Amino acid sequence: MAVTLVLRALGLGDLLTAVPALRALRAGRPDDRIVLAAPGSMAELAVWTGTVDDVIDTPGLGGIRWKGGSPDLAVNLHGSGPESIVDVLATGPARVLTHRHDKFPHLPGPVWDGSLHEVRRWCRLIEYGGFPTDPTDLALSVPDIDQGGGEIIIHPGAASAARRWPADRFATLAAHLRRHRHPVAITGNAAERELAQNIAENAGLPMSSITAGDLSLGQLAQRVANARLVICGDTGVAHLATAVNTPSVLLFGPTAPQRWGPPAGDRRHRVLWHGRTGDPHADHADPGLLEISVAEVIEAADSHLAIAHV
Repeated sequence: MAVTLVLRALGLGDLLTAVPALRALRAGRPDDRIVLAAPGSMAELAVWTGTVDDVIDTPGLGGIRWKGGSPDLAVNLHGSGPESIVDVLATGPARVLTHRHDKFPHLPGPVWDGSLHEVRRWCRLIEYGGFPTDPTDLALSVPDIDQGGGEIIIHPGAASAARRWPADRFATLAAHLRRHRHPVAITGNAAERELAQNIAENAGLPMSSITAGDLSLGQLAQRVANARLVICGDTGVAHLATAVNTPSVLLFGPTAPQRWGPPAGDRRHRVLWHGRTGDPHADHADPGLLEISVAEVIEAADSHLAIAHV
């Protein structure tokens, strides 16, 4: 059986924005064994996309633990730098699909375009390889969800401080939702549990409202799919809300939503952004993100919840 190996050793949002590209590969190579090199925590969701057969745990760049012989095709959905190209070449593939890089003049590929939306970037690469794509094909099929749910999920964390709206503002938002008798859950990873506890305490929420650190990514996806509304920053959970068709209010700061936001025109997702860009990896909250007021977020949330009552 022919093997297609795909490198995407990144986070949740990175996996979900690559789904249309992965689906195009699946459609174009239906008889291949498609193997995704990604963090092991992504395995459950990767299988739910219906695009891959196996996931090999690859927490980042520096060597794919590949022992399956030379792939027929290796696809670099990781990035534009030489390190990711080195990693896919190390597997000995018969063919490589990657962006062009000066250090590898023998490898054809499209020139990296930093202005593209993340979804479109990878679709463009796959199209270069001869596979038609549908950039809107983002849906994730999540099993075992209870369609009768209705909690509001607040996800206050983000991979960098630049993309974290202040905790006291999230607490004010959560307190508003509590006063209007909306059930609230605060999600996050284990490192964000203290943040979640601080928000819950200041919002007058019970500790039972905190799930930070308690859920696998699969369980988080089920929780988001069952939610009435998701409120978060520019994080993987934002892409998860898009993938499972859950309405969201999204707070953008250093990165433009035109590059990492939900599909343009999708009215289920309200994007708040003040038009400024900055360093998404900075160690402090982005000034543009801080321009988003609590009142704006409350108005957006209340508007969504009122529509849901109709």
